Amino acid sequence: MTDRKPCRVCNFTRQKSYGLVVPSLDELKTKGSESLGFSPAGPVSVVLEDDGTIVEDQAYFLCLPLNTKFMLLHERETWSPVRRMDGGTAWMARDSLVLDADTVDASSAIAPWWSLAQQLKQDLSSIILMSEAELQTLVDAPCPELASALGFKEKKAEDLQQTLQGVLDRREEERQSKELLQLYLKAAEKEEGQQEASSQASQEGAVEVEVDGMEVNSASGFISRTLMVLKGKTSPETRLSTEDLQMVVTRRVEAMEQVLGWDRTRTSALLQACEAELTGRLQQVQAVQSIRINAQLDSGVHNAEEAAETPPQGSN
Repeated sequence: MTDRKPCRVCNFTRQKSYGLVVPSLDELKTKGSESLGFSPAGPVSVVLEDDGTIVEDQAYFLCLPLNTKFMLLHERETWSPVRRMDGGTAWMARDSLVLDADTVDASSAIAPWWSLAQQLKQDLSSIILMSEAELQTLVDAPCPELASALGFKEKKAEDLQQTLQGVLDRREEERQSKELLQLYLKAAEKEEGQQEASSQASQEGAVEVEVDGMEVNSASGFISRTLMVLKGKTSPETRLSTEDLQMVVTRRVEAMEQVLGWDRTRTSALLQACEAELTGRLQQVQAVQSIRINAQLDSGVHNAEEAAETPPQGSN
């Protein structure tokens, strides 16, 4: 008696799939047609579901492994490869689904991450081409089941999910960095426009006088270069000399508002930054002077000690 072979059959749309146990190719056609609802009188051809290879020989049928999936084609139906849906995150078929029951609808048993896991199993570098939604699907997959689908140990599958999460985090950081850069560029353009407008307004009532080779704005009393630094540089307090900082700090907020053409909040922030920078510089100067004084005192004490220890010349 011929051994019975467990196998699976589906229609050309892959929306119906059934498990069968048959001893021959002819029995596969007969029972498969009944399960799929084909007309008994119509011609039926058998192909391999994964690549469309035509199966017509009984010996070849018997050589195929157990649980091979076949596609039964009725009349003018033709085989076609598996097609993607939902942007590649859901598939219409699952190649290695093992059916224990006689009748199972395969479409209801497919997990969204399973086909993605098969891609990784064939080529791990396909991670690069996956969308963020697909990567997140793999990260959210149950680790034991993912390990089984990939043929990995559970620890290796867990490491893979952590790697995928890292890829997602880096993409999110890159996206946020780009968004911040765009916001900064827009703000810089807006600020530049406001500065040009205020500069033109201040120049209408100001006269620049040259003193010792430097142009001084008569309306504000500042050197033109200092005004340019204050209005156009990032962290201008670090670019000014100590004298310029002292001049800025001694001005009131109202006066600096008129000079710069800024609002109260922005002008106050600049004055506070200049005052903090000036305080830090003065503290550094005081620290250096203190070190010098201590060094001089130590040197004087050392010389006095040496003089005391040295005996007078001519003494025994």
